[in-house]
Amino acid sequence: MIYVRAAIFFTWVLGLATTMSVQAQLVSDMDDESRLYAETKQVNQFFRRFNGEEDDKGDRYDPKDRQYQSVKLRKKYLGMLFDAGNAGIKSDLKAQFGKDVLEGANPVILDFHGGNWFAEVHTTFLYNNKAQTMILFLKLEKDHLGTKWVIDRVHADMFDPYFKRDTTKVGKFLHPLSHELDFMNLRKAFQNSDSVSQFAGKRFVADHLSVFLYEIKKGNLKFKTVDEVKFHFFQIPGWYFELSEFNRPGNNNGWLISNLVSLKSESERNILRKYLYYETK
Repeated sequence: MIYVRAAIFFTWVLGLATTMSVQAQLVSDMDDESRLYAETKQVNQFFRRFNGEEDDKGDRYDPKDRQYQSVKLRKKYLGMLFDAGNAGIKSDLKAQFGKDVLEGANPVILDFHGGNWFAEVHTTFLYNNKAQTMILFLKLEKDHLGTKWVIDRVHADMFDPYFKRDTTKVGKFLHPLSHELDFMNLRKAFQNSDSVSQFAGKRFVADHLSVFLYEIKKGNLKFKTVDEVKFHFFQIPGWYFELSEFNRPGNNNGWLISNLVSLKSESERNILRKYLYYETK
């Protein structure tokens, strides 16, 4: 009898432990599922959440649904779409941004095909078998009935020496009467490759993309990998924000707004664009 009771007790304990284990697993799974729903896993999903076009499980709303692009839903999402770890984005700045985006007769909607946003892609290439960082700026371009990403600009520190002007030396110019000599004095412009850029016009702007494509075609540059991707948005009137991807524990994860700037004028907008394109050096 004692053995029977012991067996029954053991079975009960084992069953309880199994039940607790299953419950713990269910809670863990639910936490993982909740975190999964909270993450903005794709850039397209960021667009849909910013615009209020999907529910918290990632299912898209029908445009006829009353929840579709509703201000209430968008307010809920907007608070989740910022990098909570960035103390530099002040709460009052986010509040003003939310007010400008959501309030008014025509709330602002991000448009995937609306322009005024671009990708910044940090890559590693091998140049004569030596690793070099290349920053590619890509934008969407119309192509027949669709669109495609194209390389719009390139910046690489290794190209900077190609375009430096030596302003310390005197005499690096073509005489204004050079045409009377049939420009035969061009010979001196090409004698020294280090100073040839001195003979270009003052408005000459270094074009890293052309050099990049030339080096690729010559076989000197070979693609290795993509190191980092971020996006820059100028679609919201009076605002700029940066979108970056975060892979870390917790719910504040995925593609999030990592920088936010209020732009008071078109001049500020242009200055910031040049800064992002490394055109201020």
